[in-house]
Amino acid sequence: MSRAPRPPPLVTGISPKEGAAWTKVTIRGENLGTGSADLIGLSICGHNCLLTAEWMSASKIVCRVGPAKDDKGEIIVTTKSGGLGTSTVSFKLLKPDRIGILDQSAVWVDELNYYDMRTDRNKGISPLSLRPNNPLGIDIDKGKFPLKDMEMTFPGMSGDFTSENFSATWYLIENHAGSSFEQLKMAAINLKKQANKKNEGSLAYVKGGLSTFFEAQDALAAIHQRQDSDGTERVEGSMTQRLEVILNRASHTADTLFQEVLGRKDKADSTRNALNVLQRFKFLFNLPLNIERNIQKGDYDVVINDYEKAKSLFGNTEVPVFKKVYAEVETRIRALRSLLLEKLLQTPSTLHDQKRYIRYLSDLHAPGDPAWQCIYAQHKWILQLMQDCRDEFIGGQKVGAADLDGESRPSVGRLAHASSLKRGGSLQMATRPSNWRFETPQQVQFVEKLSDVVIGQLPNFWKLWISYVNGSLFSETGEKSGHVEKSKKNARQRQNDFKKMIEEVTNRLVKLVRGALLPATLPQAERNLYGGWENKAELPGTWLTQIIHTVRACYDALSALEIPNDLLQVIQDLLLDLRVHCLMVTLLHTSRDVRNLAEKEDWVVDNEGLTRLPSQFEQCVVQMLQSLKEPLEIKAGEINILQLDQVQDQTTDLCVGIMKVFISCMEQLSTNRDGDVNTSHISMHLSSADAFNNMQESGPTSEQRLLIALSNCHYLERRTFLNLAHHFEKHGLSGTDKITRVSVAAVRELESKLFSAYIERRADPIAGSLEPAIYAGYFDWRDCPAPAGVRSYLKEALVNIIAVHAEVFTISKDLVPCVLSKILATVADEMCRLMQCVASFSKNGALQARLELCALRDAIAAYLNAESNGSFQMALDALPQLHSASDKKLLEELLNKFKSSMHLQLTCFKPACVQPVKR
Repeated sequence: MSRAPRPPPLVTGISPKEGAAWTKVTIRGENLGTGSADLIGLSICGHNCLLTAEWMSASKIVCRVGPAKDDKGEIIVTTKSGGLGTSTVSFKLLKPDRIGILDQSAVWVDELNYYDMRTDRNKGISPLSLRPNNPLGIDIDKGKFPLKDMEMTFPGMSGDFTSENFSATWYLIENHAGSSFEQLKMAAINLKKQANKKNEGSLAYVKGGLSTFFEAQDALAAIHQRQDSDGTERVEGSMTQRLEVILNRASHTADTLFQEVLGRKDKADSTRNALNVLQRFKFLFNLPLNIERNIQKGDYDVVINDYEKAKSLFGNTEVPVFKKVYAEVETRIRALRSLLLEKLLQTPSTLHDQKRYIRYLSDLHAPGDPAWQCIYAQHKWILQLMQDCRDEFIGGQKVGAADLDGESRPSVGRLAHASSLKRGGSLQMATRPSNWRFETPQQVQFVEKLSDVVIGQLPNFWKLWISYVNGSLFSETGEKSGHVEKSKKNARQRQNDFKKMIEEVTNRLVKLVRGALLPATLPQAERNLYGGWENKAELPGTWLTQIIHTVRACYDALSALEIPNDLLQVIQDLLLDLRVHCLMVTLLHTSRDVRNLAEKEDWVVDNEGLTRLPSQFEQCVVQMLQSLKEPLEIKAGEINILQLDQVQDQTTDLCVGIMKVFISCMEQLSTNRDGDVNTSHISMHLSSADAFNNMQESGPTSEQRLLIALSNCHYLERRTFLNLAHHFEKHGLSGTDKITRVSVAAVRELESKLFSAYIERRADPIAGSLEPAIYAGYFDWRDCPAPAGVRSYLKEALVNIIAVHAEVFTISKDLVPCVLSKILATVADEMCRLMQCVASFSKNGALQARLELCALRDAIAAYLNAESNGSFQMALDALPQLHSASDKKLLEELLNKFKSSMHLQLTCFKPACVQPVKR
């Protein structure tokens, strides 16, 4: 069953045929590979495009063209199965026009090429100064010259005047092809003016600012002169000193006159000031009571705002009464910090509440790091939830959960409703039947609940950490930059600690699932902690598929949170082991199901001589492959388990075992005694209602069972094994050739046994009855009367052969030629032996023997093979030859008489309706 090598790939078309780099193209052709894995090379214009290639079919590939060096080139496809291919078409790579700094563009243009980045220059050059809109100052008249022609005319040059390889001729042809000579002269004058303006710029700036310098100098001189004039009065002092003496004298006189009045005034002012203080600082004196009231109402924002205000006003006060009241405020705030921290560490709680409490504690300047304390508490709580989930099921506290044995299967409705997973939400199943909990095994319920715990809690845990990292815990708008920077600094220091927390959660999830389903993969020390499911029955493949679906949904939910892949790798490893385990368990259970097919054999034969057993076997294997669709499916980040060498070998061996189990089942059915098979419901689909009534009443005989099993073997070899090989390849199972080869060899061996057993049971009685019947009545070949016709023993032998023909034909027309040919070969060999053992023949004896041999040979001529013809010829050679014409005429007359008298019986031997089948 070896396959011929595939022809090399051939590219016959590409659309579009030209385009710039990164253009998406569709490649069409022949023999472009059998799949994505078969495609190993794709180049366009010499550039490797395999990374962007998307294999669609054997005649279509979609990819993007890379930035190749060649302007035009072929499309070369390389596959594993066909090797290096050829192309009948080519692709033209278009180079995009260069976009200027001031030109409009719909895409981002890399401006690096427009700057002078040579190392011998220290100053950066402004792009705008390098590239004015119109450096010549005359009208621009762009010529219609192709860029490719310009590049060929000026190799290595450029029309961009900011380039090192600037060509003035290129620039004039491109922008001023239609300008007159007078306009070009004007352009030269404009360039000279621009150069002169740059040289004169600095001197003109100095000339324009002289008047400002003179005004500033005059103002400074006037100020200096006024100060000098005040200092000339040296007798009475300066003007300010005389004014101070006068004011002091007036103050002393006023104090002497109004001292008593001023004393009463001071006392009244102090009383008034005390009242004003009480009224003015009412906020501080009422603050302790207001804090208590607002805490009871939950208005923590009001408390924090009042505290911040009081702290800014009285935090550093030296007034004793203020210090006493402020100390009472601090006592209330310390109690509030303790209350908020207690609420923060309570579980469960929502992410919104956690952020709110952390922000409150941060605003209250709580000691330590409340955010990290919350993260640590959430981590411990998630771990405890996961362990409690396991203990709940192991301890039998799951109310209403009933264990299922290994024969159980999930209902169609249960598996049809896929779990709907919302990002950050829990794993919820669609509409479930009311008795779902009673029919689902506990391991499945445990994995689903465990996944609900992880998917329900880990997203908020991860989002809390992200908020902690980016500082949004303390400020949504960034106004509290001090807290934000402190949070980012703490997060950087604790990054490794948080990574260990995520690893611990994922490892706990994986170990708990392994303990429930794959305890052998855990170390012995961890089995007691995470296992304990030994008394539960092994789950069948359908429930394992549901678990794989659940774990995959959990992995997808965690991946959506952008958790690094290295932290989720343990879940991928768990999925790999679960998929392999599901594959092996399904194959083993299928082998058991195939063995049980023997109990379903009812020996009902259709028109082709087949029972329902082969189709039931094929259906059983196909259903097995369909149930393996999800475990064998390759999701993002997963590997193909069928490419693992050990899995390949085990899968192939188990599939071969399934085939051998079925073949062994057929052998046992065909060789069982009559009493071993329940035949109360057996019937036959026959063309005649009253044919073989004994089969309808008591079931098939052992010989008929051999024929039915032989017919089933024929069908297995011709159809079933080929169909199953196609299904194996369709589902990606390797080793199909070995499975088919071993299966065909085994069924052929069984077919040979069954055929030999049937021939032995039918041919031996017919051949064994010939010799006693020939010599019945003391018949002697040397002394016998003249032949009057074919004797009755031969007719009886033919009737027995006809009975075998009818038995075989009733079950399977295709078996008639091979069975009769073998039986007739045995009869012919026996007749040859008997003729050769005769010592001598009389004339009448020789004529009688020749008549019977010819009659038998002519009657069964349609089923004679080379061996039978040889035996008949040897038997005839052992007889004396007929010399007289009268003897030959008599022989012919007697043969015609025999054929005429047994015309009806001999009709079944005519080959008109039955074609021989090669064995």
